Amino acid sequence: MERIWHKSYPEWVPKELPAAPFRSVRDLFEQAFEKWPDRPSYYNMGTTLSYRQLDELSMQFACYLQKTLGLTRGERVAIMLPNVLQYPVAMCGAFRAGLVVVNVNPLYTARELEHQLADSGAKCIVILENFAHTLQEVIGETTIKNVVTTGLGDLLNFPMNIVTNFVMRHVRRSVPAFDLPNSTSFKAALRSGAKHELTEVELGFADIAYLQYTGGTTGVSKGAMLSHRNMISNVHQTTLWQGDAYKDLEQIVAIAALPLYHIFSLEGNCLTVMAQGGLNVLITNPRDSKAFVKELAKHPFNLFAGVNTMFSSLMNTPGFAALDFSDLRVCIGGGMAVQPAVAKQWKDITGSTILQGYGLTETSPVAIVAPLNSEFNGSIGLPVSSTDVTICGENGGPLEIGEIGEICIKGPQVMEGYWQRPDETEKVMLPGGWLRTGDIGRMDENGFVFIEDRKKDMILVSGFNVYPNEVENVVVEIDGILEAAAIGVPDERSGEVVKLFVVRTDASVTEEDIFDYCRKNLTNYKRPKSIEFRDELPKTNVGKILRRALRDE
Repeated sequence: MERIWHKSYPEWVPKELPAAPFRSVRDLFEQAFEKWPDRPSYYNMGTTLSYRQLDELSMQFACYLQKTLGLTRGERVAIMLPNVLQYPVAMCGAFRAGLVVVNVNPLYTARELEHQLADSGAKCIVILENFAHTLQEVIGETTIKNVVTTGLGDLLNFPMNIVTNFVMRHVRRSVPAFDLPNSTSFKAALRSGAKHELTEVELGFADIAYLQYTGGTTGVSKGAMLSHRNMISNVHQTTLWQGDAYKDLEQIVAIAALPLYHIFSLEGNCLTVMAQGGLNVLITNPRDSKAFVKELAKHPFNLFAGVNTMFSSLMNTPGFAALDFSDLRVCIGGGMAVQPAVAKQWKDITGSTILQGYGLTETSPVAIVAPLNSEFNGSIGLPVSSTDVTICGENGGPLEIGEIGEICIKGPQVMEGYWQRPDETEKVMLPGGWLRTGDIGRMDENGFVFIEDRKKDMILVSGFNVYPNEVENVVVEIDGILEAAAIGVPDERSGEVVKLFVVRTDASVTEEDIFDYCRKNLTNYKRPKSIEFRDELPKTNVGKILRRALRDE
């Protein structure tokens, strides 16, 4: 195929990836430990871990997993943490023990958590104690044998009363009393691990690094198998794309406000910044915009990755416009479309262009990014090095330049498949290793890609995928509800929110009944924000509900 995007590459971007500098994610951070031991690696709420400290703590945790718990190569460990210092310690420790990391959203409901833990077969979970009550409800239905609980302030230099106040203000969950089998504290795990020596486990490109759960292009939550090859390739692609953006800096300082359990921040902040010996400033609760702005004022940051809603919220927060942005070199917007008005206002305030990027969990995630020397033009950019993109018609064949069809991607960052779901893998993979994204777009004559629509009915709320089937399946569990259809409707703050159409068999079922049930069974971003009762829903001649007809009304 003709790779017309190559002519639009900046001069520093190679068309094909050179040999990767790392053979595994473990190799990546262990080289960082060796090269920059005295540099700060992660900062959170007043406490900084140096690369040497991260080396020591993660080794202790690795020994705990391997020697105390007896976990062996390839077994899964779940990490259910917000952006706190324990996350990189647990993640690095898991890889040093040769394990596979299963990232879990801490705000999952019991139903969502049960599915992910049972499906992944995770043997151990590291969880913030504020959310342990959710695990308590379902642990008996999972494969979890050991639980490591941690308090928010376990690795902080803050007095506990300050940490407790932070929990009450920002995490908004009180610390529950819980009784979990085979549980230990994070600190106790580190003490236990410190008594042992690690037996090194071989890891290479072919080994699975993460089971990263996603709905893919359907509503069934599946674990995308992201290998060390996938992740290292994507880190290499991202680093080369940035070129010499940071060449005169002593150290990169990156703001990690998006959650590290999300693939965007996991690759763009956690791994790529560590590969360059940088410092990640962890923002535990970016929704507290006032506190977020105060934190930004403390750091001369060079890299900022966010979503449209975050950019908009910050710019409407007092004090943001007065910050010093002179050190900001790279600003990436992903997860959802960046609105032109937001991009313009951001450029006016910060002097920095938001570079849109595009990818999926299934692409580790970066596949298409705007060049660093470009201005915001509404496109999602160019395919990165060693990545092919084609626009396919209904029959899977390539379309001509400018024609609209499904975006398909091929490259070393494309997942190995869905965990234990070959049937689902077959649905999204075309012959030759092409991934069907489910997104509709076009490519112009210079190789820039533009998103036009979504082939599926997926709803995008603040960069998070919401799958109508899941919402509908929960709602129809309510007695007195016959049918439900969920669609996305525009929202100024989050891009889209969920709107629900309901057909009742019992007129006494109220909106509040449905809202209350959803609060108990769905994470906040998946919950409907409005409900409309109908006598019937539009359907095809075989009885399938036509969500598109509801959207087009």
